[in-house]
Amino acid sequence: MSIFKNIFSKEKKNTLDKGLEKSKDSFFGKLSKAVAGKSKVDDEVLDNLEEVLVTSDVGVNTTLKIIERIEERVSKDKYLGTEELNKILREEIAGLLSETNSGEADEFIVPIDKKPYVIMVVGVNGVGKTTTIGKLAYQFKKQGKKVVLGAGDTFRAAAIDQLQVWAERVDIPIIKQKMGSDPASVAFDTLNSAVADGADVVLIDTAGRLHNKVNLMNELSKVKRVMQKVISDAPHDVLLVLDGSTGQNAFEQAKQFTKATEVTSLAVTKLDGTAKGGVVIGISDQFQIPVKYIGVGEGIEDLQVFNKYEFVDSFFKI
Repeated sequence: MSIFKNIFSKEKKNTLDKGLEKSKDSFFGKLSKAVAGKSKVDDEVLDNLEEVLVTSDVGVNTTLKIIERIEERVSKDKYLGTEELNKILREEIAGLLSETNSGEADEFIVPIDKKPYVIMVVGVNGVGKTTTIGKLAYQFKKQGKKVVLGAGDTFRAAAIDQLQVWAERVDIPIIKQKMGSDPASVAFDTLNSAVADGADVVLIDTAGRLHNKVNLMNELSKVKRVMQKVISDAPHDVLLVLDGSTGQNAFEQAKQFTKATEVTSLAVTKLDGTAKGGVVIGISDQFQIPVKYIGVGEGIEDLQVFNKYEFVDSFFKI
């Protein structure tokens, strides 16, 4: 039986609701304590709200930005009631996400003027990088695209083997070399093969070591340079995969990778098993890089295109 099947928007929304349940319950549990016994939004409520946002992994800088925006609204309306706080928070967080994430897409699409469209995937070991590549390959193939994988994480035999399993599962070609090979050489071979075969999308895995930043920068720069010998403007997207369940550690990883290479989009995984879903809000705001995908379950369909409106709706659903 084919692993490809239609999934309705309602099912995706239900998966998103369920995936963010722990984050939502934790957030609203803290929020209800923050406003307990209060009828209007005053300095004490704002102080408590600040603590709620920070402990929900929204991040200090983004929290301060949200608090400032609410303070402006409070100053205009001296009798702003605490029962309106949920609505105001929802609006301000949606506004913040709108500044970075412009699309409302819920489909896995790539620009048609780039063929093949090359996505270089970066991120430390353990964040779900290879699984994200496999799920993306599945989604792109489901859209009718011809996909090729490149096993560029040559420092771990397990990474090559894991990507091979996904290639077989989704029934797409994988270009690989033996463990310890030059990652740039793998990228070069992958792009040559993709061009020759008329592929639509190329997904290149990279080593997941956040070792010395200079080494990381040099390695990723070399992979890019070698790609450009085949396709002059490759890669078209540098996708950083972050584990949402690590909360503030995801911020640190984002900081290191954005210093080491030009990251153009983000995927935040493992949101279903954590109460730290607020990290999506903070990372999106602080790094001004769009969150393109979120992982809200282990199933092959549970990697979703990030839709800011649906995310906020699920996060604030009561």
